[in-house]
Amino acid sequence: MNKSSWQSRRRHGRRSHQQNPWFRLRDPEDRSDSQAARSAQDSSHGDDESPSTSSGTAGASSVPELPGFYFDPEKKRYFRLLPGHNNCNPLTKESIRQKEMESKRLRLLEEEDKQKKIARMGFNASSMLRKSQLGFLNVTSYCHLAHELRLSCMERKKVQIRSLDPSALASDRFNLILADTNSDRLFTVNDVKVGGSKYGIINLQSLKTPTLKVFMHENLYFTNRKVNSVCWASLNHLDSHILLCLMGLAETPGCATLLPASLFVNSHPGIDRPGMLCSFRIPGAWSCAWSLNIQANNCFSLSRRVLLTNVVTGHRQSFGTNSDVLAQQFALMVPLLFNGCRSGEIFAIDLRCGNQGKGWKATRLFHDSAVTSVRILQDEQYLMASDMAGKIKLWDLRTTKCIRQYEGHVNEYAYLPLHVHEEEGILVAVGQDCYTRIWSLHDAHLLRTIPSPYPASKADIPSVAFSSRLGGSRGAPGLLMAVGQDLYCYSYS
Repeated sequence: MNKSSWQSRRRHGRRSHQQNPWFRLRDPEDRSDSQAARSAQDSSHGDDESPSTSSGTAGASSVPELPGFYFDPEKKRYFRLLPGHNNCNPLTKESIRQKEMESKRLRLLEEEDKQKKIARMGFNASSMLRKSQLGFLNVTSYCHLAHELRLSCMERKKVQIRSLDPSALASDRFNLILADTNSDRLFTVNDVKVGGSKYGIINLQSLKTPTLKVFMHENLYFTNRKVNSVCWASLNHLDSHILLCLMGLAETPGCATLLPASLFVNSHPGIDRPGMLCSFRIPGAWSCAWSLNIQANNCFSLSRRVLLTNVVTGHRQSFGTNSDVLAQQFALMVPLLFNGCRSGEIFAIDLRCGNQGKGWKATRLFHDSAVTSVRILQDEQYLMASDMAGKIKLWDLRTTKCIRQYEGHVNEYAYLPLHVHEEEGILVAVGQDCYTRIWSLHDAHLLRTIPSPYPASKADIPSVAFSSRLGGSRGAPGLLMAVGQDLYCYSYS
């Protein structure tokens, strides 16, 4: 072969590679981090996650990787990467990643708006019923698949919020929402424009389709402190009060405040009565929990040094800890308080043993990172916990072993709660990437990934509440999502 023919074939080979779509550089939306790529895969198909490549190596097989430069596949040219932000050329790895994540979010929102989301290929109600009748599906599998189908078909609708002060609704931003036991009220913490937070209660009893309308009842209570933790408290009757844990500010120590729900006008007509309004000064208060156990009634717990306080008698018990307690929950059938620590330890306090000696630590479990949420399942033999490494684990309290992990959750430093719903058989969690993920509680399969209606940011991580009866006993199942100034409802169609 002469030299000219060899060069011709070489040029021809290059052209064929350029025209072949398999040799094209991947789209930047597919080159996000591994967890984000898995969430996109699950949100569109619900199948198992597939591995993805990072943004720094995705295009290495197609174009040369130059140190300090980024290749834009759309413009087909290199751009210089700067170590920090620069007004003249603000191209950094962080800005590239943010652009890729926003492109993926917009694409998923477009798919949801077009109702293209299906749980699995060829997966519909008629085929499931046919397989069940033919004996290919047992009752348990049929129920799980039917629920997966319902979740995949949830549609997003904006909820109209009415208030006595409509102007405040346009400027106040939701910080968190928390549903009561019967899911007919939402307690809300809103960040106001001038700084600080205010509280409100949303009545969900009027949350009916096709017109989704709710009314927000506000009060005059206002705080310039950060709200670390909130829980409903049952003093006069079920969910008659709200317990808030507030961070200290400057020389002012932190505190726990007990607010009667009756402070919010008509928050629960015919039931609410004047209740107890009190505040406890506690330094370094990170979390709180309320006890419904008959052996530890009217008690709450605060972290750092765990304090058990009876709000009626004022009696206190103190338990020393080696680490901040970031998450807590009381058991109902046995007098135990479960605590998740910054060190990664989860331990239970036996309220019958007092605080003498070392016998009060009834159970000890360990995560590799700070524990941000603990949830006890109804039979109180299992505990669900999440941490700041994005790990969600289901623990068997009898053997103190992890029996299941739920993959895909994203967290690095934020306090992000878990929502366990055994009646529906699902686990719900919002990640630091602002995606809401729903897993099957029984087999840990990721059923759906819901993108936020807002661009992802630290200030706009959604707060959610899920219930099988939104708005009370006759309500419909669905997910409520509060983000920015808006409230959205994802209901079964």
